[in-house]
Amino acid sequence: MIEIGKLNRLKVMREVPFGVYLDGGEAGGILLPKREVPEGCRIGDRLQVFVYLDSDDFLVASTRKPKAMVGEFASLKVTDVNKVGAFLDWGMPKELFLPFGEQLRPLKPGDWCAVYLYIDNTDRIAASAKTDRFLEKNPTDLEVGQLVELLILRRTDLGFPVIIDHRYQGLLHHQDLFRDVGPGQKLTGFIKQVTPEGKIDVMLDKPGYARVDPLAQKILDYLEANDGLCPLGDKSDPDAIRDTFGVSKKAYKMALGSLMKAGRIKQDEQGVHLL
Repeated sequence: MIEIGKLNRLKVMREVPFGVYLDGGEAGGILLPKREVPEGCRIGDRLQVFVYLDSDDFLVASTRKPKAMVGEFASLKVTDVNKVGAFLDWGMPKELFLPFGEQLRPLKPGDWCAVYLYIDNTDRIAASAKTDRFLEKNPTDLEVGQLVELLILRRTDLGFPVIIDHRYQGLLHHQDLFRDVGPGQKLTGFIKQVTPEGKIDVMLDKPGYARVDPLAQKILDYLEANDGLCPLGDKSDPDAIRDTFGVSKKAYKMALGSLMKAGRIKQDEQGVHLL
């Protein structure tokens, strides 16, 4: 059985001038357009493809991977709005439909919207901004310190509500933030706590890591953006340090010391390395 809106591994049945047909089992042959057929593809090969309905409601395969698949949450950009609903860019030729009945607020082209992808009653892939009803409520499988995927939903007075592993909703508190984040951003994070009531708090750094001041975080951000290496150590030229980080050599050395003590970096003759 193929799964619409998800990745499927299907066998090449036959070639045609406009592509190849893949074995969709009971669904019959599914076209993979010629422009997406891998070079050297032969009959009998198995290809991993995304299956969806085209503009004429025929099953079609693609070697592209969309920004989100059925059963997942994502923040997607609105490309058009008409009398039946909104349309979202999800990285596929046919845009994703978001019906008016599944919207929380009026949308216009250029807006970003957090949605859940599902199969509607006509077997089409659709989106819903009413994400709450697709979330699980009993997070018994989460543990403190567990690595998870996060989708930032929006900003509130307490922090940023997030979707955790496409299953639960949690909260990233302002007090646990030491870098800029924004709605729609996908990040990895860690479970901070799960309350008896089932509420989940998350952090971007593993619980137990020492919190770092803004300069130390700036150094970490530099390292992450430069393959984990910064050539400026605690013996480097003060002017080079000021040009790069805008601080004195003394302040820079203090920040390096705190990061080394926390086990986040090490130094050698090449400079500073991210651990």
